[in-house]
Order: sequence, then structure tokens, then C-alpha cells
Amino acid sequence: MNELSHVDEATGEVRMVDVGTKPLSRRRAVARGRVRMAESTAARLRTLPKGDALTVARIAGIQAAKRTSDLVPLCHPLPLTHVEVDLAIDAAGVTVEAAVETTAQTGVEMEALTAVSVAALTVYDMAKAVDKDMQIDEIVVVTKTKEAV
Repeated sequence: MNELSHVDEATGEVRMVDVGTKPLSRRRAVARGRVRMAESTAARLRTLPKGDALTVARIAGIQAAKRTSDLVPLCHPLPLTHVEVDLAIDAAGVTVEAAVETTAQTGVEMEALTAVSVAALTVYDMAKAVDKDMQIDEIVVVTKTKEAV
């Protein structure tokens, strides 16, 4: 099997991987990221001029997971069965974690990463007027699981 499964070995062209012959399985992925900010900014994320950044970011992350195949060209559109986005504030900023589940022929790590990324971008957008030094970093896949159905 080609290490780069999105490249056709015969032509070298980029392609969407054919998962049609793979069996359905229950899949789950968890991703996490950070938005680093001043402690004073973290303390007011629920009362920013634009509103409650955590609630808006949670909704944005869920919506983003559902739209991943529209954003990442070679991702398959998947029937997501569950998306959960949690945001936890500490003195150094916000940790964003997303868990995504489906029963499908391919995994949901891209959906989890997209949820975290867009939720973090939303926090950044909502707080940028009060903190010019924020940083988004450490966006990673934490776990991936696959179980036969």
C-alpha cells in the first residue's frame, strides 16, 4: 500500500481514497488544543464585548466538525453521530477538547481536529480586542479508536 494514500500510484495525481469496500466500524477521535492568553483575558471570556466566547466557540466547533469535508478537500463527508466540544479555562488560557464519533468506513480525526481549530479561532476572534498577544497552539489528536460493528 502506498504511504500517501491520497496519491494515485499510477498517475501521481491527488485523489480521494476509495473506502467503499471497507466494513463499517464505530470510530471515535479526540483532539485537543490551547489558546494561550493573559490571565486577565481568561478571567473575562464569558463577559467579552462580543459576548460569551466559550458558548460561541463550542457551537462553532460543533458546526466545524459537521462541515469538515467542505473545508478539507479530500475528506469524506461522514454521518457524525456525536460531537462534543469542551473548553476549560485556566490562568494561562483555554484548553479546547473535541470528541467526535461516527459509524463509517473511515475515521473522524480530521473532524475532531477541525472542531478544535475552529473553536480556538473563535475564542481568538472574540478576545482579540482585549488581548493582542494570544497564541493558538498544541492542536493534536489525543486518541483514535475503531470497533467492529
